[in-house]
Amino acid sequence: MTVGIVLVSHSAQLAAGLAEVAAQMAPNVAICPAGGLEDGAIGTSFDLIAAAIERADTGDGAILLYDLGSGYLTAETAVEFLEDEQRARVVIVDAPFVLAAVSASIAANVGSDLRGVVDAALQARTANGPGGVRSVDELV
Repeated sequence: MTVGIVLVSHSAQLAAGLAEVAAQMAPNVAICPAGGLEDGAIGTSFDLIAAAIERADTGDGAILLYDLGSGYLTAETAVEFLEDEQRARVVIVDAPFVLAAVSASIAANVGSDLRGVVDAALQARTANGPGGVRSVDELV
């Protein structure tokens, strides 16, 4: 078993595409997109997120990453409806969607526990790339 990843997005295509990219680097991890509404429209769906949590959490837990603020609200509601035992091993992480998804997926793939996968996702918040932190004055 590994820690699973749920990708909450307002767009089904965005969630599915990111899941595809992350899966290239983490083939042994349940990376479950939960994007858009049931009819394909833009939005977030409690039911799609809840189903993705069930697929992603195989016993070692799952993290949820989201693209925009209201995605967090829907994810939070879905987590609140979980049984206490499962809720204790499902974590919503506020981190850059794409980079955190890839980083967390790789961590899960190499066997990191829930804490390690959350930490990998959070590290995406401080990843500065090859140029480091730059100010607007340096760029413009």
